[in-house]
Amino acid sequence: MKNESLGTVETQYFHLPGDLQLESGKKLSSVVLAYETYGSLNRDRSNAILVCHALSGDAHAAGWHAGDTKPGWWDTMIGPGKALDTDSYFVICSNVLGGCKGSTGPSSINPATGKPYGIDFPVITIGDMVKAQKMLTEHLGIKKIFAAIGGSMGGVQVLQWAVSYPGSVGKAIAIATTSHSSPQQIAFNEVGRIAIISDPKWSEGDYYSRSPPVHGLALARMIGHITYLSDDSMQQKFGRRLQGKSKYDFDLAFDFEVESYLHHQGQSFTKRFDANTYLYITKALDYFDLTRNGSLREGLKDVQAKFLIIGVSSDWLYPPYQSREIVAALSANDKEAIYREIESNYGHDAFLLETGQLNYLITNFLSHVVVADIMKKDIISIREGISIEETARVMCREEITHLPVVSQNGELAGIITSWDISKAVALKYTSPEHIMTRDVITASPDETIESAAKKMQKMNISALPVIDGNRKILGIIGSDEINRLIGGYI
Repeated sequence: MKNESLGTVETQYFHLPGDLQLESGKKLSSVVLAYETYGSLNRDRSNAILVCHALSGDAHAAGWHAGDTKPGWWDTMIGPGKALDTDSYFVICSNVLGGCKGSTGPSSINPATGKPYGIDFPVITIGDMVKAQKMLTEHLGIKKIFAAIGGSMGGVQVLQWAVSYPGSVGKAIAIATTSHSSPQQIAFNEVGRIAIISDPKWSEGDYYSRSPPVHGLALARMIGHITYLSDDSMQQKFGRRLQGKSKYDFDLAFDFEVESYLHHQGQSFTKRFDANTYLYITKALDYFDLTRNGSLREGLKDVQAKFLIIGVSSDWLYPPYQSREIVAALSANDKEAIYREIESNYGHDAFLLETGQLNYLITNFLSHVVVADIMKKDIISIREGISIEETARVMCREEITHLPVVSQNGELAGIITSWDISKAVALKYTSPEHIMTRDVITASPDETIESAAKKMQKMNISALPVIDGNRKILGIIGSDEINRLIGGYI
C-alpha cells in the first residue's frame, strides 16, 4: 500500500448545542469547535480515531489547505498506508476549547459584549476540552471511539478521555506525556505567562484592536521551545557555530546560530498564535492532575481502554519516568498497558519527528485487535418459541440479516438468517425452531479478528455471535467490521 497524502482538506465547524458547563462552575455559550476529518466512518461507526493536538497545534493534522506551503502537522502519520490509515479508520482532529484556530477561545467574540473575550474568557481545564470533544463525537454519531492518540498536551487529553469517559474509548495512545503536571512543568509555564503579561502591549488582555504583545509571546515561545529540545539535539543542530560571521562581535547582539534560531521560532510563532490563548492553555495544563487522594492508581482505577504509553529517551520536559508511572498505576489496577520508549536525541519534539518509530509502534498496537474491540454490543435477539411472523417483523424493523436465538436462561440456542426466513415462508413453517441453525459457529471476545475472519471465510458466513464461557451472548461481529480493518479475508 502506498503512503500517500490526503490531498486538499477543509476545516469544519461544530456549534455546541446550549451552554457548556465548565469545571470552574462557569458556563460558556455559543461554543464552536473547529475540526477536520479524514477517511470514512464504517457502517456501525466503530472505526473512529481521535487525534489530540499539543499546545500550539490545531485541527489541521493532515492533508493540505488551499495555498498551504506545508501539510498538516501530523501528515506523516495520517493517510493511506500510514499508522492512522484512512483506508481503515475515520480520523478526527479538533482545535481545543480555548484555542485560537477556529475554536472558541479568548480571541473569540463574547456574545454578551460583541467584543473579543480577552481575559473575560473563563479559565478552562483539560477536562473541559475533552468534554467539548465528546460532544463533537456524539454529534458525528460516534458512541465509542476506536482509539484516542496524542503527544504532549495531546497525550494529556487522551488520558483525560480514558478517565472521564471510560466506556467511550477503546484504545488510548499517549506519547511523551504525564498524568499530572510537575512543579518544573508548572514553573516553565509560569515563566512563559509572565513574559506575556509583562509586555506593555498585553494591555490586560485587551489588545485585539491594537498592536498585540508580540515581544512577550515570542519570548514565551523561545522559553518553551528550549524545553522541547535536548542537549544532544542542540549540539548536533547548532554546536557553537556563529551566525553569519567568523568571529565574535563583542556586543550584546546575538552571535550564535542557536540564538538566531530561537529568535526566528519566537517571531514566527506570533504570526499564528494568540497570546491570551497561550495563557489559558498553559494554565489548563498546570491544573491537570489525574491522581485521586494523592494516588495515581486510585485515579486510574475505573479506566477501560487498552493503553500504549510511549516515552522519549531524551525528553526532559516530560521525562520517561512519568510515562512509566502511568503504566505502573495501570498495571496495579490490572489494566492492559504497554510501555515503549523511543530512542531519540530530539527531546520532547520526538513525538513529531520520529515518525518511523511511531508508525511502527502505533500500527502494531492498532492492528492487534480482538473481537471485543469491534463487536456490536447493542444486539437484537429473540427467545425460543417466537413465531416466524414475529421473527420476520423483528428482522425487518431492525434491518438485520442475522438474529441470535437465546434460551430461557439466556444461553445462545441458535441463529436465524434472512435466508432462513425465506425458506420458512416457502415451506410454510410457523416456528423458527424448524429452520434455525443450532450448531452455531461463534467467536470469543478475546479472539483475534483474523481468527474470526478465517472462520467466516471457511464456513462462508458473514457474521458470528460472540459468547462468553457460559454461552451467554455478548455481541455479534460481521464481515463489514472486519473488512474495514484488515480487508482481504472475506
